Order: sequence, then C-alpha cells, then structure tokens
Amino acid sequence: MRLPGLIAKLVAAGVLLAPSSAALSGERGAEPGKFDFYVLSLSWSPSYCAAEGAEANRQQCGSARPYAFVVHGLWPQYEAGYPEFCRLQQSGHVPGNLVNSYQDIMPSGGLMGHQWRKHGSCTGLRQGAYFALARKARAKINIPPEFLRLTAPLLISPKDVEERFVSANPGLEKHDFAVTCDRRYLREVRICMTKDLAFRACDELDAKGCRADRMLMPPARGR
Repeated sequence: MRLPGLIAKLVAAGVLLAPSSAALSGERGAEPGKFDFYVLSLSWSPSYCAAEGAEANRQQCGSARPYAFVVHGLWPQYEAGYPEFCRLQQSGHVPGNLVNSYQDIMPSGGLMGHQWRKHGSCTGLRQGAYFALARKARAKINIPPEFLRLTAPLLISPKDVEERFVSANPGLEKHDFAVTCDRRYLREVRICMTKDLAFRACDELDAKGCRADRMLMPPARGR
C-alpha cells in the first residue's frame, strides 16, 4: 500500500488526527470571517525608524509628525496559527481619502494597504469597516503616560513594559498580551481581543514574547 493511502486509512480510523486549519501558522487563502479572535499590534514607531534608517518610510519617520505607538495592524487569529491573504472579494487598494482618515494611528498608505490585503481580507468585513474596527480597538488601549512623553532613549525590561500597560488598562492581564523585541529594540505590544474587542488570554502569543533583559526605546523623532 502506498504511504498516502495508509495515512488516509489511519486518519479515518482515528489513529492519526487530520491537521486542522487552527493548527496551521499563516494559512494563506483561508475563507474570510472564520477565525477565533483578534490581535491588535501596536508598534513602537521610533524603533522601526531607528532600525530601518535611510530605508524607513518617510511618511512615518519624518519629523513633521512624531509618532510613538502606532497601529501596525488588527490581525484575525485562530487559537493556534492565523489566516492570511484570504480570498479577497474587494479591491486590494486603499484609496487616498481612507488613508488620510487614519494617518493619526496608521502612518502610511503602504502600511494600510499591506495590512488590508494580508489581514483585513480575512475578517469578512468591508474595507472601511475593517479600519473603523482597528480604530475602535486602538481606542480601547490607554498608552502609559510615560511613553507618550518619551523625549530621551529609555532602557527598559519587557516585564516593566507589561506592568505599565496593565496598570494603565483596567481589566488587562499579563497573559492577554505580549511585548516583542529584536536584539536591541522594543518593537511591538500585541494585545489579544475577542471579536467584541474585550481583552482575552492568548497563551500562544504570550509564549513568544520578548526574553531580553533590557530593550531600547528610542524617543519619537521631532521631539
């Protein structure tokens, strides 16, 4: 018996479990609207600008508008893994009037277009409704005030960032979000939310948080 046939028989008999979509990481082309919860990803914009240098997006990293935490995206998630680049029934282009409406929280049209195609396409929402939901999710989060006024480089531990977000956001618990970093910079705070935008636990995400002792938070440009 050829191996594929044997595997099929074992799956049918319950000896092996067929892989589910929830077990996949980055399931490309999934059916829109079928997911379990959201991750709101907030990026520390000065880290992106510092890491990318001359290659950084000028809209985001110019001194005219000094961004701090920005919305990287609102990402549909499975309990394990996530869908991406779902079957898009709408245009992949985000029009300029929509870009202008969200530049206070999402700093460039390129970022918005990519997030819409990769993640928004999986929500089952219309384009305008997706970005409106991202704004609503962002409005649920209080940024710790010391990060809003950061004027000098700050060395900080992931634990300290977590504690400050928990303190600033009643109902948020440490297993509801993760702080990410690269070898030098704090990069993102990723917060798990239900489809109704309530905080919820997400152990898989929490387990992938930053393990560095200290991370650097550069100050916002233009301050």
